[in-house]
Amino acid sequence: MWMRTLGQTSIEISALGLGTVKIGRNQGVKYPKSFSIPDDKAALALIDQASNLGINLIDTAPAYGNSELRLGNLLQNRRNQWVICSKVGEEFENGKSSFNFSPEHTQFSVERSLNRLKTDVIDIVLVHSDGNDLDIINNFGTLDALAELKKKGLIRAFGMSTKTVAGGIAAAEKGDVVMASYNLSYQDELPVLDYSRENNKGVLLKKALASGHLPECEDPLEASLKLVFGHRGVSSAIIGTINPRHLETNILTAQRLLN
Repeated sequence: MWMRTLGQTSIEISALGLGTVKIGRNQGVKYPKSFSIPDDKAALALIDQASNLGINLIDTAPAYGNSELRLGNLLQNRRNQWVICSKVGEEFENGKSSFNFSPEHTQFSVERSLNRLKTDVIDIVLVHSDGNDLDIINNFGTLDALAELKKKGLIRAFGMSTKTVAGGIAAAEKGDVVMASYNLSYQDELPVLDYSRENNKGVLLKKALASGHLPECEDPLEASLKLVFGHRGVSSAIIGTINPRHLETNILTAQRLLN
């Protein structure tokens, strides 16, 4: 199925989501080739292309440079077409990342994202982990702060973008959704997908195409997407590209495999 419900929420999302780090930041990224940030015209064309081909999930974060600010302008007349996922915890300024997981900063960050995105509610907000998943979950109260913001109606669903199996399972237990890594070269977090499937929690995949570092095989894109959608716990895979041809190929390949 191309459209699916995100875990136990009522949020309907497409099987692929559009990642937007590349429209906001080209420093400190781990892609195989350097790239230039697209101008507004090119970015809007990409967003409209994704929407026209069936994508309704868009992923951003304060750590993605000025991605949120740009999306606030680019989506102004298109907000109802999109499920927006943003994050808290990681900041990116002057080419460097820093982290703050306190409840106070969490509320500040969500309110800032609402302003930047020019929206009254953010559909999904994830904690942007620094790798110390369990420490964040057990000692900072970040997920509890997001739960309160959900009660207030500022966000619709919450969870965590994790980097460990234990952290991913704990985040899925406490929240609505977890973002995990899973691809042809890295399948260590498979237990997170299994747990989420068994407990009907949403799963967003990052690095489904290994950030462009795909292994050599006959059709690495098709092989990657077969793996991703071969697991019924996966809600959506976030694909970050600013290349219109790649975007179309990714979407049409995924749709063919899911039909």
